[in-house]
Amino acid sequence: MTPNDPDEWLDRSLEAIARAPLGPVVRRSGRVERVSDGVAMVSGLPEARAGERLVFEGGQSGFVHVLDEETLAAVLLDDIAGVAQGDAVTGTGDVMRVPVGPELLGRIVDPLGRPLDGLGPITTSAKHPVERPAPAIIDRAAVVEPMQTGTLVVDALFALGRGQRELIVGDRATGKTTLALDTILNQKDGDVTSVYVAIGQKTSSVERVIETLRRNGALARTIVVVAGPSTPPGMQWLAPFAGMTMAEELRDTGGHALIVLDDLTRHAASHRELALLTRQTPGREAYPGDIFYLHARLLERAARLSDALGSGTLTALPIAETDAGNLAAFIPTNLISITDGQIALDAKLFNRGQKPAVDVGTSVSRVGGKTQARSLRDAAESMRLDYAQFLELEIFTRFGGMPDTRVKAQLARGRAVRAVLAQIQHAPLRLADEVALVLAVQTGLLDGLEPAQIDALRAALPDALDAAGLSGADFSATLSKGLHDQIVECLKGLLPEPSK
Repeated sequence: MTPNDPDEWLDRSLEAIARAPLGPVVRRSGRVERVSDGVAMVSGLPEARAGERLVFEGGQSGFVHVLDEETLAAVLLDDIAGVAQGDAVTGTGDVMRVPVGPELLGRIVDPLGRPLDGLGPITTSAKHPVERPAPAIIDRAAVVEPMQTGTLVVDALFALGRGQRELIVGDRATGKTTLALDTILNQKDGDVTSVYVAIGQKTSSVERVIETLRRNGALARTIVVVAGPSTPPGMQWLAPFAGMTMAEELRDTGGHALIVLDDLTRHAASHRELALLTRQTPGREAYPGDIFYLHARLLERAARLSDALGSGTLTALPIAETDAGNLAAFIPTNLISITDGQIALDAKLFNRGQKPAVDVGTSVSRVGGKTQARSLRDAAESMRLDYAQFLELEIFTRFGGMPDTRVKAQLARGRAVRAVLAQIQHAPLRLADEVALVLAVQTGLLDGLEPAQIDALRAALPDALDAAGLSGADFSATLSKGLHDQIVECLKGLLPEPSK
């Protein structure tokens, strides 16, 4: 038999025909009427649904964003320049989906799950819709486990719980991303996996985040979803939903996940841009009327599942940017009303060098307080009130006068609290360190010390606790008197000589 034997060719062809499935194939196709700024107006797809994935003639992807009587507005996701008027459009009958699974951990992907890190293709076993309904009330359970951030001012005064949604809000360049990033770093040795979603962030900023994760060994337990400022607005719009779907998979398989959305102010801007391009009716500040529903349906997906569903948790830390500290602006107000509390960062504190620049007067956590480690809760019971009183006293003392002994003592205690709450970036504290620091300030051991002396004590504290065998103690329960006394003795050993 020769390689070009006609009989062999005929046999192969008949076998191929026999294997081919026969039957009608329905293909719904339309036509691009006009395209501009990442939005294509398409006709000829009367059965298309909102959110349906479309495929354009050149292979580009998009999804249906707005349905009109005669046409639909499709948001393009890639190669905008390659789509032109008159191109054919095919409806897939399916919604937008992204790959999910542990294979994504340690990878940097775009909102469609395509790798951006040059480490090769990602093969996952499943793809889930980017828009999914939030867990029903019956599928949820109460938030009962703490989410340790490693940042003392948060863990001591505004504790978070697993399954909570806590907004981080503040002006530009006040440490919002750093606070969220430190929370991710604190999970590198724990059982929480993280998803960081960069929405419209500068490339240099995203590179710093990735390098920080890599340098501190946290990238292997993190998925980074990037929609840069130069990507189509549709990709920026899709990014938080895609990241939420990836995080949900980690939760729904019984794990614990943390998602950081950096930031939803830019996401709201991309939503407004798409709304104006598709000629939706503008409302307040030109945002469409569904802007509240958009973020509510996104953040409602964070939850702690019931025991019947595996008790997995998904904690959300959305970030919002304010202008001149105006928390009453439209988008921050919306997000504050959706979430379970907010950590407000103050530009004045930041400029004075108080970092993290958390404003204790306007920050609150409505859920996580009940989950706080009992030892830390007991130790920090009056700390917030003491600190608030100190801030008021400090303002009054600037007017002059000689404060009495009691006021001087309050001022000394308040300065010690302020020094303890300051913390360098990317150096999260263990729970044992946090409890010891709060005990130190609440028992007056740090009164009168200079901030530099307190910093030195903080730096030496972890080794001292390890050497004394105290760091492995159970701090989730109330401190026993014996353990309390041992920690205090350990702290006394770290005080500078004149204060002993």
